[in-house]
Amino acid sequence: MTERLSDVTTGTNTSATGSDSTDDVTTGTATPEVADSRKTTEGTVYTVTGGDWDEVLADAVHDERIVMNLGPQHPSTHGVLRLVLELEGETVTHARSVIGYLHTGIEKNVEYRNWVQGVTFVTRTDYLAPLHHEAAYCMAVEKLLGVTVPDKAQAIRVLLMEINRISSHLVALATGGMELGALTGMTSGFREREEALHLLEHLTGLRMNHAFIRPGGLAQDLPDDAVEKITAFVKVMEKRLPDYDKLLTGQPIWRNRLANVGYLPVDACLALGITGPILRSAGLAWDLRKIEPYSGYENYEFDVPTSNAADCFARYLLRLEEMHQSLRIIKQVVKNLPTGPVMVSDAKIAWPAQLTIGSDGMGNSLEHVRKIMGQSMESLIHHFKLVTEGFKVPPGQVYVPVESPRGELGYHVVSDGGSRPMRVHLREPSFVNLQSMPAMCEGGMVADVIASVASIDPVMGGCDR
Repeated sequence: MTERLSDVTTGTNTSATGSDSTDDVTTGTATPEVADSRKTTEGTVYTVTGGDWDEVLADAVHDERIVMNLGPQHPSTHGVLRLVLELEGETVTHARSVIGYLHTGIEKNVEYRNWVQGVTFVTRTDYLAPLHHEAAYCMAVEKLLGVTVPDKAQAIRVLLMEINRISSHLVALATGGMELGALTGMTSGFREREEALHLLEHLTGLRMNHAFIRPGGLAQDLPDDAVEKITAFVKVMEKRLPDYDKLLTGQPIWRNRLANVGYLPVDACLALGITGPILRSAGLAWDLRKIEPYSGYENYEFDVPTSNAADCFARYLLRLEEMHQSLRIIKQVVKNLPTGPVMVSDAKIAWPAQLTIGSDGMGNSLEHVRKIMGQSMESLIHHFKLVTEGFKVPPGQVYVPVESPRGELGYHVVSDGGSRPMRVHLREPSFVNLQSMPAMCEGGMVADVIASVASIDPVMGGCDR
């Protein structure tokens, strides 16, 4: 074995009479402690393998730029986001984002499914706020159909969206804390998010990607103990949310990492089309639930928190306060929950509103199957065609926006009169808001890039969809 090792022409000779690892194998001379620099088309490349670091840096020209990739596989870029940063020492001189690593083609896929099946695609776009996508898409379809959703369905939609807003903001808080080293903030945020997801699972059947909001209303009514479960959730959240003020808001390290970082004034927000907590942190109280109410939001009392600081700390405070406001709305929905159906009465649209879950927790109950099978052959044929082909939507195009946790989420839906959408295009707030990253980061430190991106709270599924 040693004979074979000693025959190699490169590397360290490991034979019994081999040379020292610092000697050059071919010449027998000692190798330099520091590798030489070399010229490339991108500039001078310095390879440091030992020696005095100060002596190596002395050879470098001060204004040499360093280009650094941050992501797309990085724990602090909120998913598969790639940031290309040009640095002068620790200062970011130029920043740009590279997206597309999570491309799913959801908008195009929806064109090949009927109107009801489209819900199962759009709910996967922003996987932290799926119910807002379901609501916006269904509201656009309902606007084309010219139908009015029952009051109870409207109220339940508001209820679900506000629970979803809380769970989304908790992820923004938890991941931001993790990226800045506040690991207790991360564990606490995800602990509270589990409470929200458990509730959503109980109400809709799934933790995420619910497909519970359907064109014309809801897939089914809430369970019998819904009010009891929601009330318990509100009590838990009202007890735990103030703990974040004790844990983070007054913490000097947390405040110093966020205050005066990622500054973006209101004129810059308007120029870039920025909405949501970023815009409200700059002082503009723009919230579509107040400006252009939908789903009965005009019937609920809540405040739109704002700040003039326009920095990362202000965005953190706003998201925390928005969770308190969401709890206010949830309590009002539960107190004044209407009675009646949760789907329009038009039999040519109302599928699957009358379906009920079987004893196995999946599929349809035997009573409903017997009813469909036993009424008449015509009703069975109608049910089959409604499920497989779907209903037709009159030709036209609409744009319907809602206030998602990240800002204005809009659906531009085009129908040619068929049973499938002709075109579905999203105005996704994560995609638009990501434009603010260079304005927030350039001129600051590398460490502040992490805080700024966390304050934007982008979801890459929404950017790439």
